[in-house]
Amino acid sequence: MAETRFPHLVRESVLPSSFIRELTMADVAFVVTTIAVFALVAFIAKGVAKL
Repeated sequence: MAETRFPHLVRESVLPSSFIRELTMADVAFVVTTIAVFALVAFIAKGVAKL
């Protein structure tokens, strides 16, 4: 055992760059949506506070 290697399953599970790009875009969409939801809640809270 002079050389340690990754198991066969791990070596073959390298994701293609297009799939990684899709995951990155999904992350960006999630962050943007989360910020938009918090901004909407803040806007509604500001309006309710004026009542």
